[in-house]
Amino acid sequence: MRNGFLHLVTGTALLLALSVSAANAQKKYDPGASDSEIKVGQTVPFSGPASAYASIGKTQAAYIKMINDQGGVNGRKITLIQYDDAYSPPKAVEQVRKLVESDEVLLTFQIIGTPSNAAVQKYLNSKKVPQLFAATGASKFTDPKNFPWTMGFNPNYFVEGRIYGQYILKSHPTAKIGILYQNDDLGKDYLNGIKAGLGDKAASMVVAEASYEVSDPTVDSQILKIKDAGADLFFSASTPKQAAQAIKKIAELGWKPVQIVDINATSVGAVMKPAGLEAGKGVISVNYGKDPLDPTWKDDAGMKKYFEFMAKYYPEGDKDSNFNTYGYSTAQLLIYVLKQCGDNLTRENVMKQASSLKNVQLDLSLPGIVGNTSPTDYRVNKQLQMMRFNGERWELFGPILEDAGPAG
Repeated sequence: MRNGFLHLVTGTALLLALSVSAANAQKKYDPGASDSEIKVGQTVPFSGPASAYASIGKTQAAYIKMINDQGGVNGRKITLIQYDDAYSPPKAVEQVRKLVESDEVLLTFQIIGTPSNAAVQKYLNSKKVPQLFAATGASKFTDPKNFPWTMGFNPNYFVEGRIYGQYILKSHPTAKIGILYQNDDLGKDYLNGIKAGLGDKAASMVVAEASYEVSDPTVDSQILKIKDAGADLFFSASTPKQAAQAIKKIAELGWKPVQIVDINATSVGAVMKPAGLEAGKGVISVNYGKDPLDPTWKDDAGMKKYFEFMAKYYPEGDKDSNFNTYGYSTAQLLIYVLKQCGDNLTRENVMKQASSLKNVQLDLSLPGIVGNTSPTDYRVNKQLQMMRFNGERWELFGPILEDAGPAG
């Protein structure tokens, strides 16, 4: 009897040990992840020349607080560590090294801006730390062959530029085009993209190009150069401050070209209002998300969720800002990927899940626009729709455009 009891106890202990071992084996963690926590890091230009983007980081922090209040992701709370990089590449390098080596985050998320992301890309890839959903659309951030740990979120700037080139050929085939562009990967990708869209007409249609540095106080001299070249269509490959300056200067000059601005410079609050709402009337761009100012979405379930979130978790934020809708959407996608990771919270699995998105529809995506990725195509957003500013808000027009061609 005693031997039988001992055998039972020993057998039970062995089964318990095996079940605990099996349970532990199912959980895989890299630095920054545990049974109770997932550490995520980012740098944001809370100050400096691109501080208009600061509200993106504030919205993301508020969204993660909401998720934590709801119990976190698979029972784990998310710790979001944010540092100010002032849109300065050297500062971004310093802060990202701190996130990886001191804070030991599982991944970086939505580092904001092309210059900052470019400065840390090689470092993060050498450390095999995900540079997830980088807030840039430059081609080098959707290049899985050379940078498998980097995935951009924004529509590819080259592809977006190519769409503008194709639109111009169709709608303004005799245009004399002047291009203002930021002198970095962002501006150069747009410049090359629009020329690719124009094809063999680019050489004759583009009559002026002028670049600017982010640190330049104004772009007035560049606008004058483009106007004096005889341009009647102006393409602004810029970020909010310079886009607003350009729209305002064009109005002051009484110059009336067709105006196209890139998707980064479409904020009503950060671009159109500073430029003057009337001055921005007729400006053309693209979008892939719902505009909170558009009455089309007043009864939309996703928009209602966004407004409820803003009222409760970021009441001081501008609910009508597309920077805040962007912050909401990117944070929602991060949570989706972390949920897909389950208990396998390794950096490798984070990238595996992020590179296998299938028809992901976010609350604020335009109807018909879904996120798809693969191990060979890291572009999250490949679908866009044209829109025009009416002096108060943006109005969508035309069909959903999808450009799945080469990314640069």
